[in-house]
Amino acid sequence: MILTRRGLLLGATASLAGCDRLARNEGFREALFSAENFHKWAQRSLMARDALAREFRPDQISPVFRANGTANPNTPDYKALWRGGFADWRLRVDGLVARPLSLPLADLRRLPHREQITRHDCVEGWSAIGKWRGVPLGTILDGAGLRDRARYLVFHCADSMGGGQPYYESIDLIDAFHPQTILAFALNDRPLSVANGAPLRLRVERQLGYKQAKYLMRIEAVESLAAIGKGKGGYWEDHAGYDWYAGI
Repeated sequence: MILTRRGLLLGATASLAGCDRLARNEGFREALFSAENFHKWAQRSLMARDALAREFRPDQISPVFRANGTANPNTPDYKALWRGGFADWRLRVDGLVARPLSLPLADLRRLPHREQITRHDCVEGWSAIGKWRGVPLGTILDGAGLRDRARYLVFHCADSMGGGQPYYESIDLIDAFHPQTILAFALNDRPLSVANGAPLRLRVERQLGYKQAKYLMRIEAVESLAAIGKGKGGYWEDHAGYDWYAGI
């Protein structure tokens, strides 16, 4: 189903594939994630639901926004989309929704969007500040009409992580409807480069970099994460012991 801008408005409307160098260091993972439950409780209990990540001034934007994780999916399907300027690319929104969507990039760019200058914090220890432009994820979800049983969103991506398995990540509905959670199509006033996730990537600003899925192809609303990958909610969570909640 192709949903027009009007249709979305009437409806109320690889991703950064983790940091491989440290991913397999068990001691590092334990030190980093041992306080996960406290961090989640503190952020969810002591901060307002819509508390914002810090936003920065234009003069604070990093001169180079480093591309980490997958720099190019380099699959035949992705290369065909790229060569065509992503004109044939579609974002699927399905699962536990009342109105499954298939959205071309042109439609997403015409929707009301948000701009924000925020800091990306990688689990590897580096940070970069960039200006993102994109559609609030909540706008798309309102257009699709989440069913009552939906509890999580799973992001399926174009980059393969070996063995033909695409990258995947997930967030819950609290983060999905956060005002700074956007589907970004531009970085620093330019369309996303391939290295930074073209044509569309997730920005969930109060979590670490590996949650910021790149090369988005599909958003699936689900009731449980048990059937996604190995059941922990994301590629690095399943394969390297990263914790599902990466709040900062």
